[in-house]
Amino acid sequence: MRTPLFDRRDFLTAAGVTFLSALSPAKRALALEADAMFATAYQARTGEYGVAVLSEAGKILHSVALPERGHDVTFDPNSRKSVVFARQPGTFMTVFDHTGKEAPLTIPSIAGRHYYGHGVFSPDGALLYVTENDFDNAAGMVGVYDARDGFRRLHEFPTHGVGPHELILLGDGRTLAICNGGIETHPDFGRAKLNIPSMKPSFVLVDRVSGDLVEKHELPEKLHQLSIRHMDIDAEGTVWFGCQHEGPATERPLLVGRAARGKELQMLDMPEDILGGFRNYIGSVAANRRSGLIAVSSPQGNAWATIEAKTGKVVAKNDLVEVCGLAPDHDGFLATTGAGLIVAPGGETTDDPQHVWDNHMLRIDLQNT
Repeated sequence: MRTPLFDRRDFLTAAGVTFLSALSPAKRALALEADAMFATAYQARTGEYGVAVLSEAGKILHSVALPERGHDVTFDPNSRKSVVFARQPGTFMTVFDHTGKEAPLTIPSIAGRHYYGHGVFSPDGALLYVTENDFDNAAGMVGVYDARDGFRRLHEFPTHGVGPHELILLGDGRTLAICNGGIETHPDFGRAKLNIPSMKPSFVLVDRVSGDLVEKHELPEKLHQLSIRHMDIDAEGTVWFGCQHEGPATERPLLVGRAARGKELQMLDMPEDILGGFRNYIGSVAANRRSGLIAVSSPQGNAWATIEAKTGKVVAKNDLVEVCGLAPDHDGFLATTGAGLIVAPGGETTDDPQHVWDNHMLRIDLQNT
């Protein structure tokens, strides 16, 4: 889930004097009055990497330095800790808390594995599940970590595909949905894609307790170069996913789909001008369960769109240079860009010339449960 809930008063109690006293008066007021906070990786204009906690107004409340470029962030409402994952083929993940009371903890990948930039906690916060690459065998794996014992690695199980990327936990608290992008990589070759002619992307459901495969869905052969990458889940439990096309640029495959348990994948038809404008690349997917909207972004196409989850109709398209990060906010979405902009649902824009925001953004809801 991308929108975990906890009580604002609990947050402030956990934050305590250390966090609040470290803020300027203006930032302290933002923290006290906020309905939500947001976490995202960034690169400073001076070259350093980090992860930041932002207010709804786009102001940095807290930041943590990272050894290299980060990708996505996940949050555990039980411990109130977050984990930011290295961009593939990165070999670190960093555990941090938004209060700044505890020093960050960086966990390196084990030999023969690298991270893919995404992970998710179990409902009780005891375990962390992370997409990884067994690169010598070109096999996707889920690494399982003990979040209550210094994030010690316990074991792993297969994703039943190649190149896993995002994974989310379904509403039953037991089933993991995993996007296998289908692309083989190896750290000896950097980010080079080694199997484009033979790639086979898939969407799978896996039992997180047993590691057993529950369902596996592959795209039709004509779409075998359509890499399934990112996803989110709507209020009805439908998983929405976005794809990146690795075939000829002249092709215009559908890029957004939805998945429901026990049913075949359904690709979403879009108006030609919107689909073509995405330039065969969806960089992020976010669901606003309150308003029933889905948002998808394309940094290559400099645009993002909102979709009505109930009907699958595209209801708005927004032009925004280098947009990628999306998170639900009120009845719409907060968007971030690689140009340092943060755009609120009403169109209000914050320009941070010191930071380049990375691909994803996590919403942490502070409203009372």
